[in-house]
Amino acid sequence: MSIHKEIKRITTHTLQEMKDRGEKIAMLTSYDFSMATIVDDAGIDVILVGDSASNVMAGHETTLPITLDQMIYHASSVVRAIERCLVVVDLPFGSYQGNSKNALDSAIRIMKESGGHAVKLEGGSEISESITRILTAGIPVMGHLGLLPQTAEKYSVQAKKSEDAINLIQDAKILEESGAFSIVLEMVTSDVTEIITKSVKVPTIGIGSGINCDGQVLVVHDMLGMFEKIKPKFAKRYLNLSEEIRNAVNSYVNDVKEKRFPEKEHTFSMEKDELEKLEKKIV
Repeated sequence: MSIHKEIKRITTHTLQEMKDRGEKIAMLTSYDFSMATIVDDAGIDVILVGDSASNVMAGHETTLPITLDQMIYHASSVVRAIERCLVVVDLPFGSYQGNSKNALDSAIRIMKESGGHAVKLEGGSEISESITRILTAGIPVMGHLGLLPQTAEKYSVQAKKSEDAINLIQDAKILEESGAFSIVLEMVTSDVTEIITKSVKVPTIGIGSGINCDGQVLVVHDMLGMFEKIKPKFAKRYLNLSEEIRNAVNSYVNDVKEKRFPEKEHTFSMEKDELEKLEKKIV
């Protein structure tokens, strides 16, 4: 039975409890009030306000152009919508890399201005100081290993070789030791994902990393079939929403052109006596 019937709010502690009892964690992206309302109501455990908004909302080829201000705007919209799930917000490229003070300042802005519940950073040992510093402000941090979209030169499967796998496992342990409450694993071989998930106590959330993670995350546009430019192998489509929207718009256009819309039930009218008064005045 889904736990969303039993508790009011999901917290970072809830996710840990879910891992401990073997319950999988369901996570999706959302970037606006309308979508987040539906996703939260459907029983999602975590909403990620991802920097993938740069791709699916703004049309950029990469996640790099999105700014901290824009992430705060999207996160604020999502937070206003939700009643139950945990909201994690990506720190965008350039807002934390190489400077733990900048990382703390960016995380504080997100928490204060959006009301988000946690932040997510990409990277391994190189961000451990930033995680520690952000935690001093009481801000929960989710890690992200494997494919790192903010710095990746190309999208490819990670940890295919033993040397790379060892580095990834070590980074996961470093993130846990630094205080991360959860770790996203992106496009990591399922074998290594299983090792990492067993090696760390905190929950792992997979995207393109197989069934062995403690949970899964997808870009909501991918799983709903809304974003047609890219079709990741790992993204299962639960709906072809782009086609349904296209058909609906086409029907609307035809109804307008053929004078089938609006109909009487969509129209407001004056009372008959008021209309007669008006007609007398304008004659």
